[in-house]
Amino acid sequence: MARIVATEFIALDGVIEAPGGGEGFKHEAWVFDHDRGIEGDDFKLHETLNSDALLLGRITYERFAEAWPTRDGEFADKFNRMPKYVVSSTLRDPEWNNTTVIGDDPLAAAAELDKTYDGDVVIHGSARLTQTLLDHDLIDELRLMLFPVVLGTGRRLFGETSDKKTLKLSQAKAVGDGIMILTYQSTRNTETTTK
Repeated sequence: MARIVATEFIALDGVIEAPGGGEGFKHEAWVFDHDRGIEGDDFKLHETLNSDALLLGRITYERFAEAWPTRDGEFADKFNRMPKYVVSSTLRDPEWNNTTVIGDDPLAAAAELDKTYDGDVVIHGSARLTQTLLDHDLIDELRLMLFPVVLGTGRRLFGETSDKKTLKLSQAKAVGDGIMILTYQSTRNTETTTK
């Protein structure tokens, strides 16, 4: 069974919009105001090299498909080579290699990928997709790269959920210019076994 992993660049006030730019957001590319250091870069590289596939929402997919095919290096090579799955009702002819559009039902997408892969299926950004899967307890691991900035406006990762969601912190590490890498595990399996 696959592990569904969501990874996010996030500001202190929960904003995840346009961390790398390209969306016309007031504070786009805000992550580049901070140096994540060698350890932060290594974390992102290791995360990518250990991914079996990407699961993305349409907006994130389009930004990635615009940027990554023209880049090279170990990180870009893996991104360009690995299978990519897009949850979308509007995307018809994806041009980025190894891309499959899997309809607009994120729950069905997660179930299908769970049967297809044994390793990590990683979601980058894709706020709505991540929120939906979190709300249905389908995220196995949540990785937050927390930047020391309050943006004050923008799309946030956490909105209303159907119920309380408890996660277990499995790693916390400071890197670069005061950026925190926080890794949380789902507690859904431990909650059901202890009741």
